[in-house]
Order: sequence, then C-alpha cells, then structure tokens
Amino acid sequence: MRPSRVLLLVLWLAMLFAGIPSVCGAAASGAPIELRQGTVTTSVDGITRTGPVELPYHWDRRHQGRPGLASFDLPFRLEAVPETPWGIFIPRVGNVFEVQLNDALLQVYGDLGRGNDADYAKAPIYVPVPGRLLRTGDNLLQIRLRADTARRAGLSRVVVGPAAPVRNELFESAYAWRFTGSVLLMAFSLIVGGIALALWLTQVDADARGAQRRDGIYFWAALAEFCWALRVADGVIAEPPLSWGPWGVLMAACYAGWAASSMMFVYHLAGWARERRGRWVRWPIAGVVAGTVLFSALSLRRDEPMWLTGWLAVEIVFVLAFAGAFAVATLRKPNAEKLLVAGAALVTVAFGTRDWLVIRLGEAYGETTWVRYSSVFFGVALLLIVLRRFRAASLQARGSVAALAERVAQRERELAATYAELEAAARDQARTHERERILREMHDGVGSHISSAIRQLQSGQSSSGDLLRTLRDSLDQLKLSIDSIHLPPGDVGALMAAARYRLEPRLAAAGIEFEWAVDEVEPVEGLDALGMRQLQFLLFEAISNVLQHAQATVLRFEAGMQGKTVQLRVIDNGKGFDAVKHLPRSLVERSGAIGARLAVESRPGRTVVQLEFD
Repeated sequence: MRPSRVLLLVLWLAMLFAGIPSVCGAAASGAPIELRQGTVTTSVDGITRTGPVELPYHWDRRHQGRPGLASFDLPFRLEAVPETPWGIFIPRVGNVFEVQLNDALLQVYGDLGRGNDADYAKAPIYVPVPGRLLRTGDNLLQIRLRADTARRAGLSRVVVGPAAPVRNELFESAYAWRFTGSVLLMAFSLIVGGIALALWLTQVDADARGAQRRDGIYFWAALAEFCWALRVADGVIAEPPLSWGPWGVLMAACYAGWAASSMMFVYHLAGWARERRGRWVRWPIAGVVAGTVLFSALSLRRDEPMWLTGWLAVEIVFVLAFAGAFAVATLRKPNAEKLLVAGAALVTVAFGTRDWLVIRLGEAYGETTWVRYSSVFFGVALLLIVLRRFRAASLQARGSVAALAERVAQRERELAATYAELEAAARDQARTHERERILREMHDGVGSHISSAIRQLQSGQSSSGDLLRTLRDSLDQLKLSIDSIHLPPGDVGALMAAARYRLEPRLAAAGIEFEWAVDEVEPVEGLDALGMRQLQFLLFEAISNVLQHAQATVLRFEAGMQGKTVQLRVIDNGKGFDAVKHLPRSLVERSGAIGARLAVESRPGRTVVQLEFD
C-alpha cells in the first residue's frame, strides 16, 4: 500500500472514531449511539459471575482462553421514537451469538448450545431494527454469546442508530476491509500460486548428469501462495467443514506453511541452496511448521492459548533473524529482485510482530490483522520475480533454440557437402565398375575369340573359313557390347532389335533367311544392365550355335506376352541335336543368372530355344 493511501486511511479512521463520541449524547437528533458500558453475566467452568462491563470485551484476555457463555446487557435512552429505520452495527462479536432488543429476538448466529462449531466473529455484523421495537426512554440491547478457546471471542463496542449512516458509512466500510478484502486476497494468492505452479510443472531443465530438474523457486512460491489463500479463506468461512480443534490446527499450519514456504523461496533466491554451508537452514524452517502444529494442538487441547502465543514469539524471532540475514546479504550484493523481496519481507515481519502484540497480547478487541494486507507486497514480489525468471528462461531458451537451429543448419550443410562428395565418389565408382565390366566382358567375349583365332593360326590345322567365323564372332560380340551400354534396363525388345541389326547381315552372308516376329512386350523388372548383358550373351550363343552347327536355312526371332509373362524364342530349321544330353551348359548358367526359365526343344528340322520372364 502506498504511503499516501496509508495516511488517508489513518485520517479517515481518526475522523470516524473522533466523530462517534460527539454524537453519543445526541440521540434526539437521530445520530448513531455508541454503546460502551453495561453489565455482563459470564459462565466459565460452571462458575457464574455478574458485573459491570466496559466494551470492548476480549474473552481470551479476561478468561485465559477458557470456553464459556456470556450475556451482555447494554442500555441506552431515546428522547423520542425514531421516525426512520434503525440498525445495529457490531464490528466484532463471537463466536456464536444472538441479539435481542427490549426482550425481542432480532437475530441468531449459530447454536449457543454447541461449542467449537461455527464462528461468526470473522466478519462485521449489521442487524436491522424494526421501528416498533424502539421506545421513548430506556431501551435494552442484549447480546448473548458462546466463546470457544483461542478463537478470538468477545464483543466490541456496539453502534445503534439510523440505518443509513450505520449501514452505509460504518458497516459497509468495515465489511469491505474484512470480508471483501479477504476474498480479494484469496483470489490474488490463488492466481499467483497457479502461475507459479504452472511454471514449476512446465519449466524443466536438464542438469549436468542429464536428469530432469525443475526450479524450486517456482514450487515454493506456489506453495506459499496456496497456503496463504487457504489461511485467508478462513476469514470468509463462518461454518468450517471441520470442528474447531482440527480446523484451528489446520489454519495454524497454513500460516506456518506460508511463512516456511516464503523463507524457502528466499532461500533459493539468495542462492543458499547451492551452498553446502547454508543447507542447515532448511531444518529450522521445517521446524517452524512442525512446532506450530504441535503447539496449536496443545493450546486447543488444554484450553491454554498461551502455548501457541509463546511459540509464535519464537517463530517471529527466527523469521526476523532470517529476514535480517537475507537483507544483509542483499545489501552486500544488491539487485532489483533481492531488494524487492527483502523490503517486502521486513515489512511483513514488522506487521506480523504488531499483530502478535495487539491481537495475541493486547486487550483491544475487534482489531484486524495487518499481515494479511502486507502479504500482498510479498505476493507481488513473488509474482514479479517468478515472471522475470520465466522471461529470462524464455529468452535463454529462445537463444538456445536459435543456437541449436544454427548448429543443426551447420550440420545439415556439412552433411550435404559430405553427401555430395559421397555421391560424386559413387558416380566415379559406378563409372569405374562399368569400365571394369565392359573390359571384363570384352576380355571374356572378344578376347577369348581373338585368342581362339590366334591358336587356330598357330596350329595351322584350321581352315580359313573357321578362322573367319571366329573373327566375325569376335567382331559381333564387340559390337553387341557397345550396343548394350545404351540399352534401357529390362527392355528385351530393344535388345532383340539390336541383335537383329548386328547379326542379320552375317546371317544373310551365310545364306540363312531371317524372320522377325517380335511383338511389343513389357519391360522385365529386376533385369539391370548386367542382366541385359547376360541375356545378350545368351542370344548370341544360341545364334552362334545355329551358324556353326545347325546347317539351317531359316532363323526366326519371336517375342510376346503370355498373360504377365514375357516369352522369347529363337527358332531354326537345322538338323537338330539331342537337347537332353548335349544341352549347352552356358545357356543354363546364363538363364539362371538372370532369373529366366529356359526350355530347349530340338529335332531334325526344328530347334527352339525359349526363355520366359515373370
């Protein structure tokens, strides 16, 4: 809260309380009347006492926190019956109570016969007064209440008067500060806690060992705000879901959990979590929660609030020492985040000390805790730091992503260059293999025929015709080897056409008629360049056998489709041979190498060499 707003609030309260006494004696003018004196009848531990009373009446101070019943009689006089509606404003009363005016019951809050149940002392009370109940002269306002242990029971000063100023000026302002303010504080804490929890769940980093790690500062900020939201929510819950014993321990634990979680937030913010010498601080911080639960349970069980009051004093001393140590460390190495949190922490500790002195030890009744409002400073500090940390982490992540993208791009460029080198090497290797294949085929085909011609010449026993055929075979194979370089893979039709082009002149010179019956056929899958070369050798060998041995006059090429099967035939009308005993081995090996089914049929006047590809 800004200093200017605090000053305005102080001036407003001063004018308010300064104005009330001035109208106490002006009942006839219709001004509000503040009721301060009367009589009270109390019943504690079976003992009933009656005596005068001066409001406010702080039950825990008067009866050391023992539970009991009380009946307050508050008289006031009117010079005339009011013509406008009146109302009763009670800043604080509880824990459960009923209001009567001139022996007429106006309002009941809770069951006076049940203890440790509802608590209506958390919000200011406004009770409308029917005009017929007020009378000229003496009037009596009676308030009966039941007080529970350590629950801030009692009765504050009471104001009666015209409904408009009492309700609009007094009640609504107090209600806004205590009830509506609690709702807004709870909503704010839930929002801050939700943001911190979402960041803790989503912001995951990897440590040096590769394990996933979340930033503890988000977790403790979320836990602190959730504990405080539940603690503040108690201010708007008149009928808690648990009885006062367990509920009181839970509320005390939430208060301690907020303080401990806030200290753990500071512990991580200061960097003490990374220092071995500072890790011992975690144990007394945990002791704050454990001690609060223990002493609050003890206080409620024994009906002795001083147990919890004494422990809270120890807790305040420890929190003050912790906040002071953090402030000193901040001044040594200041930054905006630490200065903000140090200031909020010191203000919160100061307000908490004031609340302990005024509410736990003081006689005043009806005071509101200040720490619930100073917690907003700490919540804002948590939120700002969490958002700044998230922004810094986001910028770092974006920088990491950009650096990673640059490294990936660099790696892609390196891979592209490597791939280009490999591709060039693969092309060179393919060309080398192709040259080696051509040379090998020329050596196996043309070279073997030339070697045969040389042996024929050296032997002197071969005729010129045999030598000529050998040389022609060598030349034909050379031409076919050159043609195979340009043949598309699997195109057997083009292969047979090339064989016809190269061998038809030689057939004609040998007096053999050539017949062509080749239809369009589909390419044979899996028949690569090497397979095409093997098929070319196979056809050449079949034709060469016809030229050398068959004594044929007609040679026929056939090709066509039988369903999805490609069928090739070489047919001659020569003298034939025994296809079972003398089937050329090379034809069998080459057909098996290219995955073709070979069938040879031979008799005098007709020999058929057939190949089928699926």
